[in-house]
Amino acid sequence: MWCRSVQFVSVIAGLLLLWGCSAAQQPQFVSKPEPWRPLEENQCLAAGYARASKFVVERAALGGPGTCGAAHPFEMSAALGGRVQMRPSAMLNCPMIPSVDIWVDKVVIPAARRHYGMPIVELKVAASYGCRPMNHVRGAKLSEHGHANALDVSGFLLADGRWVMVKSGWYGDARERAFLRNVHQGTCSTFTTVLGPNYDANHHDHFHMDLARHGRDGLTRICK
Repeated sequence: MWCRSVQFVSVIAGLLLLWGCSAAQQPQFVSKPEPWRPLEENQCLAAGYARASKFVVERAALGGPGTCGAAHPFEMSAALGGRVQMRPSAMLNCPMIPSVDIWVDKVVIPAARRHYGMPIVELKVAASYGCRPMNHVRGAKLSEHGHANALDVSGFLLADGRWVMVKSGWYGDARERAFLRNVHQGTCSTFTTVLGPNYDANHHDHFHMDLARHGRDGLTRICK
């Protein structure tokens, strides 16, 4: 009986070892060189769309070409020249900086005024740069977060100190629901990818937005 137990343990240990080796061989994420990324970043920098300031600080390059990173990233601690705080601050590439400003100015603040009669003063940042696969699934395509080309926002602080959180507000009271759906819909006009609670369980508590290219012409938008 003891010998059989030893044999059984040995077999299980062998299987776990094989599984571990297989998992180790699988790449953390899949990526390939995409020439449009450095091109758009350089064009943005040349045009001065992301201007360094107290709230938009230039940082050292992240990662390397073809995988994670951005050549000239910025740490953004507030939008619209400090009018709307971003906590924690977000590490973003050049094209994302003006896009966030436009989004806050043309989408979020008007929605807050429409539904609450006041502006917002802070965004709760759930994620920005992170060298990881999509949805943290090993072997999946590299997330846009890995290019500093994405921002996740989980909450909006109103001028009177109230928070509207995506997690609790998406199915919350009538005003929360209306505000968040208004913001979600408007976000789709600024970013090329927008994912929210209706998309999947991974996005139940935040809005994901990025500037990825979709489709053969790169002009397709995903809004879910």
